[in-house]
Amino acid sequence: MPKPLEAIEESRRALLVWALASGVFAGTAMLAGRRASAQVLGKVPKPLPPGQSFYEVRGAVKVNGQPAARETRVGPNDVVETGKGAQAIFVVGTEAFLLRDQTRLEMKGSGIFVSQMRLLTGAMLSVFGKGNRTVVGPTSTIGIRGTGLYVEAQPDLTYVCTCYGTTDIAAADDPKAAEQVVSVHHDAPRYVLAKPDKGRRIVPAPFKNHSDLELMLVESLVGRVPPFSLFDEAYGSPRRY
Repeated sequence: MPKPLEAIEESRRALLVWALASGVFAGTAMLAGRRASAQVLGKVPKPLPPGQSFYEVRGAVKVNGQPAARETRVGPNDVVETGKGAQAIFVVGTEAFLLRDQTRLEMKGSGIFVSQMRLLTGAMLSVFGKGNRTVVGPTSTIGIRGTGLYVEAQPDLTYVCTCYGTTDIAAADDPKAAEQVVSVHHDAPRYVLAKPDKGRRIVPAPFKNHSDLELMLVESLVGRVPPFSLFDEAYGSPRRY
């Protein structure tokens, strides 16, 4: 049975990210092979050219309420929304974002620096450069410092995976219900609950719904690599949902 188109696209992207990370496309001697592979498999993840914000616009994506296209610019005070079945991958300054479908992200900042993000609904995978930033969900406030982060927002809970780096996680309405997470590789996912569970607002959660390959992709768009290796035996195989 043929693979669904979405599965084929994901396989192509996974192979390209693997090739980029392992150095398959490195060196001028491989330039012809790189171009041929890119034509067959799709675009190679790499830093976006000046003036380009979007790497991918799939389905109904809006910026400040207006339909978005690949050439649409995104700034640090914009609102990005995705409809049902849609996905958006974009860069603002030194930050890169992957928004799942039915997601609304409100950003605040200055210049090219995003200092605060409000995730009202949906799911966001994001990677950040140096500096302190805040992500606010329906039930949580997350302080971040040079972090890879995956967040899912629901009315009664927020899922937070500190993929790597340091986060300060707190309940939105009770800053005393807080925990600092220091993670190397998805070490301590958490749920932040709207109502206490046995007196706790922040509880352990499983690793879910995002992948190392996606982290490598978004980091590559801002010229970085994650602080782990897909080929390091200490980690085993790449984590997947």
